[in-house]
Amino acid sequence: MIRIAVIDDEATARRMIKRFLEQAGFEVEVFNAGEPFLARMQENPFDIVFIDMQLPGISGMDVLHQLRLTSPETEAIIVTGHGSIENAVEATKEGAFYYLTKPCRKHDICLMAERAAEKVRLRQENRTLRGSMDQHCLIPGFIGNSKSMRAIFETIRKVAQVNCNVLLEAETGTGKQLTARAIHELGPRKKHPFVYFNCGGFTEELICSELFGHEKGSFTGAVSTKVGLFESAAGGTVLLDEIGEMSLSMQVKLLHVLQERQVLRVGGTRPIDLNIRIIAATNRDLQEQIREGLFREDLYYRLNVVSIHLPRLVERREDIPLLVQHFIEKSNRAFEKKIKGITPEALNLLMQYHFPGNIRELENIIQHAVALTESDKLTARDLPPHLLELAWDDILVQEMLPLDEMEKRYIRKVLKKTGYNMKAASKILKMSRTTLWRRMKKYGLASGANADQDSSH
Repeated sequence: MIRIAVIDDEATARRMIKRFLEQAGFEVEVFNAGEPFLARMQENPFDIVFIDMQLPGISGMDVLHQLRLTSPETEAIIVTGHGSIENAVEATKEGAFYYLTKPCRKHDICLMAERAAEKVRLRQENRTLRGSMDQHCLIPGFIGNSKSMRAIFETIRKVAQVNCNVLLEAETGTGKQLTARAIHELGPRKKHPFVYFNCGGFTEELICSELFGHEKGSFTGAVSTKVGLFESAAGGTVLLDEIGEMSLSMQVKLLHVLQERQVLRVGGTRPIDLNIRIIAATNRDLQEQIREGLFREDLYYRLNVVSIHLPRLVERREDIPLLVQHFIEKSNRAFEKKIKGITPEALNLLMQYHFPGNIRELENIIQHAVALTESDKLTARDLPPHLLELAWDDILVQEMLPLDEMEKRYIRKVLKKTGYNMKAASKILKMSRTTLWRRMKKYGLASGANADQDSSH
């Protein structure tokens, strides 16, 4: 529970604010001066504090200053009379969350408390996520604590110590290259090269030249001897990505390399011994390709000494919050921003999305949101439009509500989010305040103090 302190020398004001906040579900303690509050803070820090600017003994500004030194994460809300608004504004510059002018309305007090509490909760969630990432990033480059990923981590640890070929079978964007690099980094070959090659989209001649190398003068344009990737990876690991794209004739040549552990440069006559680990990766069903005559069965079994199937993101949804925080921090560094996290509504949308592009798509979504947001945390409106459309479609399909009911629910949601600020709500809804007022009257939507009661119907 969020703990709130109220410091005010007026007994009536203390009782009133305490009652309002307790009715809103907060745990509240009251103080008539700054000194006892600061002493209590040393015993058990508060999450939020309402500070009256005019206090006996040390002033509200002095309390705020001490608070910033001893408990910088405590959110301070300044309460002031109309004659000291300038001081209150100055206090916000010194780190206060917000300020309220007396006499304070219940709605304003609860709204400010809830907004500050949301910031506190978000900070706590981010701290928990960072701790989880430190705890669960047990394999280089990977974030995850789902049951399926823990099994993958265990397999990676085991196979890294064994000098055998590995086949990675997974959809695009699930982390095949990260897996291959983790096997390399955790094994005895980590001090030697890790070489990546994509087998798709190249002619057989180019693949031969890249993998095997060539001798000077072996073909037109071969003006010097070239060392191939297999040879350059001596003692290390070679990742052959998209192995299912390789032609049958090229598969024969690769099979010979795997069997003999030797490579012959194009145009060469002397075989070169190889000491490398081969990791092959594919997003295709190689067994289906074997049945269709597109992939050699003997090569499949040479590559598939150990097979690792990487789960799709939808098969490890519980890892999405960890991944989101990781990508926010990564994007912050890339774009020099300071996004603190993501709202529950936005995270809920991501948790429901089907992610055809897997982790790579999630990273792209977070990069897009971090780059364009104007807030200090990602909101649903920062996400790509198709996510919002899908979420709205899901509501329609699941509930099949009449149009009037959908409009009523949406207007009520916007009103609650803006604290029933008619100007802000009408701007979001793109309708005049007069039209909004008529809609509220039509749907029986309350305002201000009756908002909570109305939302329960």
